[in-house]
Amino acid sequence: MDFAFDEKTEDYRKRLLAFMDEWVYPAEEDFHASYAGDWAPPPAVARLQEKAKLAGLWNLFLPGEHGAGLTNLQYAPLAELTGRSPSIAPAALNCSAPDTGNMEVLAQFGSPEQQERWLRPLLDGTIRSAFAMTEPQVASSDATNIGTRIAREGDEYVITGRKFYISGAMNPNCQIFIVMGKTDPGAARHVQQSMILVPRDTPGLTIERGMEVFGYDDGDHGGHAEMIFDGVRVPAGNLIGEEGSGFAISQARLGPGRIHHCMRLIGMAERALELMCTRSLSRTPFGKPLADQGVVQEWIAESRVRIEQARLLVLKAAWLMDTVGNKGAHTEIQAIKIAVPATTEWVVDKAIQTYGAAGVGQDTPLARLWAAARTLRLADGPDEVHKRSLARRELAAYRTP
Repeated sequence: MDFAFDEKTEDYRKRLLAFMDEWVYPAEEDFHASYAGDWAPPPAVARLQEKAKLAGLWNLFLPGEHGAGLTNLQYAPLAELTGRSPSIAPAALNCSAPDTGNMEVLAQFGSPEQQERWLRPLLDGTIRSAFAMTEPQVASSDATNIGTRIAREGDEYVITGRKFYISGAMNPNCQIFIVMGKTDPGAARHVQQSMILVPRDTPGLTIERGMEVFGYDDGDHGGHAEMIFDGVRVPAGNLIGEEGSGFAISQARLGPGRIHHCMRLIGMAERALELMCTRSLSRTPFGKPLADQGVVQEWIAESRVRIEQARLLVLKAAWLMDTVGNKGAHTEIQAIKIAVPATTEWVVDKAIQTYGAAGVGQDTPLARLWAAARTLRLADGPDEVHKRSLARRELAAYRTP
């Protein structure tokens, strides 16, 4: 495994570093303050997107003909940089969830008509999207539990169910939902589910309410919604792939999504450590700088060790995804999903302690970074589900046939 930056990665990295310094960091101070409370992203996003397009920093996450053609290993250090300003940079580069996963689904499994109607405007950044899987009534960490019904009636599918914490759905520019539900509840467990495209303005689709996350409405980047599908009818051609392929498509979608989150989390942890160091050098309680306090030095040293461990594990997972495929990297993808959010949460927590009361307010990004890291211990599967699966895989090698 060679994790050195190749020429292509270094070129993108230099341009992205300059973009962050010139445009992203200066926009942070007013970004959240300019949010109008209407669930629409602040005007800065559209301006930064135009700058990113001009700089050639667009759709970096997507391999193949539709994106920049980067491997996972090439994209990792770039995603890390965007994680240093997670509210702004990913959206500015059209590299933010859930659109990234939805574009991957449409690029890999969508029909030519679906790609033309929905993938193209998503690639252009003219619309947003959401992925509607999680439900309030069932343990959605087991996707086979999904209860939403997708029933075939002639040339249409009728969708009935309730979803919640659907990220990005409150954004008025979210025009399309990829909805997961059951087309055949009587089939084998992993082929009951299907995915279908539902336009926002379809009759019977109701946005019930916006959902808060640790007291934030997250409206400045799309919010989260509870949604009701009450006899929603869409053409049969809106089905993605074939009936019964929904679970397999979801697993293909979640692998890249998980590693992208972890790539950005490394950047969040680095930003927190940077803030911890600068604060500890500038603050002088009890007659000496915080940086001279043994406990703070321990936090700083431990943070560096934990970040380096997490980064190496993410890079290994990326390398395996590139060389043996997502299935071959299954163990490492689960490992990073367990380790990296917890690592980042720990580092951010210590940075908050270094700042004292200021660490929980709006004058630093730390409170939002902590909320994001803590949330990602649940998103795309909670820690315990990944640990259970990983333990089963590890034990399988030792079980008596």
